[in-house]
Amino acid sequence: MAKQFTPKVVTANALLSGDAVWLTEDDRWTGDIAEAELLSDEAHADLRLIEANLRQAEIAGAYLADAKATDNGPAPTHFREEFRTRGPSNYFHGKQAEA
Repeated sequence: MAKQFTPKVVTANALLSGDAVWLTEDDRWTGDIAEAELLSDEAHADLRLIEANLRQAEIAGAYLADAKATDNGPAPTHFREEFRTRGPSNYFHGKQAEA
C-alpha cells in the first residue's frame, strides 16, 4: 500500500547566497518558511517541484520537504528542515547575525 501524502513545501538553496529558500504561492523565493506555499495535493506538489527545477538560474537542489500548517504559516516537521530555517551553521552571518 502506498504511503499517504503529507503536506509539503518546495525548498531549495538560493544560487547566489546559498541560503535556504522556499517557494511561495505567487512564485517568489523567500527566506521565511512561514511564507511558503503549503502543498496538500500530491499532483500539485509534483508540478510545483517541476516548475521550481526549471529555475536553475535562481536556485539549486529543489525538493519537497514535509511541513505542517500553523497559525503563522507552514512550519517544518523534520529536524533537518528546522535546522535549515536558521541559516548557515559554520558562523554567525545571514539570518543568524540578524537574530
